[in-house]
Amino acid sequence: MAATAALPALARQGGGTKRGARPGQALVLGHRGACAHRPEHTLGSYQRAVADGADFIEPDLVPTKDGVLVSRHEPNIAETTDVASRPEFAARKRVAVIDGERQEGWFTTDFTLAELKTLRAKERLGKLRPESMAFDGQFQILTFDEIVAVAASAASARARPLGIIPEIKHSTYFHALGHDMEAKLLAAIRTHAWLQQAPVIVQSFEVANLKRLRALLHPWRNIALMQLAEDPAKRPGDVLAANGNLTYGAMLSPNGLADVARYADWIAPYDRTLIGVGNDGALQAPGPIIGDAHRAGLKVGCYTFRPEPVFLPTNLRQCGDALRCESGSIAEIRAYLAAGIHGFFTDDPALGRRAVDAG
Repeated sequence: MAATAALPALARQGGGTKRGARPGQALVLGHRGACAHRPEHTLGSYQRAVADGADFIEPDLVPTKDGVLVSRHEPNIAETTDVASRPEFAARKRVAVIDGERQEGWFTTDFTLAELKTLRAKERLGKLRPESMAFDGQFQILTFDEIVAVAASAASARARPLGIIPEIKHSTYFHALGHDMEAKLLAAIRTHAWLQQAPVIVQSFEVANLKRLRALLHPWRNIALMQLAEDPAKRPGDVLAANGNLTYGAMLSPNGLADVARYADWIAPYDRTLIGVGNDGALQAPGPIIGDAHRAGLKVGCYTFRPEPVFLPTNLRQCGDALRCESGSIAEIRAYLAAGIHGFFTDDPALGRRAVDAG
């Protein structure tokens, strides 16, 4: 489905949009948009992220049954849409094993785009985010083409550059179902002139697809690659499927980071992998990974900063009974900035903008 002019352009408003990024300034990556305020991966979430000064907006990419890239955090849409309340789709609930993990729910690859468009997004974290939950039922699932179109419009309307940072989800799993995720992304790049000149970072938790893209993306110098990393004991999905031995922990060693630098520009682990918390839950001193990555020639990102106290280190939760602890979130981000990261994913780009601009 081509992007449609019926979708409103992303709003041009808010604090950070009129200031140019200073050289060397860390990038604020709007995690699924601004999902602390609006249901994730929706037009409202992306609008809010742009308005609040995000440097990049993030669509996670999964395919539909008819092969269209849409933006959902996972192919399982049980938690992020109203599909469970739709009797016409009740029979499609099933179990799937994705990257070795059993999941039960409804999956995008069992729905055509037209069917998915009848669903409405909802807040995944529920009552933890009442502001976002108030928008349940108001937004459709977006295609990647639609997100690119509205992002391109927003970029042309603001002084601060705007980029896009798509994540290819579960590439090996989808290949087995007949969906070549990398080919679909390349087709989108060829279709949209904006993607050929805007700041673009392509991210994945897998390895083989990034290596494949390194060669295929060579004509477009505006596109960088980001290797994501999670639990050090786990293996990437493609490594797991091939019965390989590479773990994320090995990837984050000095030798592993040197290997990553041969095909990627960024390494982006879970934030606590870079700076952990002690037995008391308080933030500790930075570990060695950031410095090792710098020496390997990699930029360092991390995920994900959230403003709710439950997600913060215990020493940064001094906000009483409030649902949000903005000062604690900004302090947490600034600790990571001081340690040398080059960019970070945040559910609340306005707080990320304040943390970066305060430096």
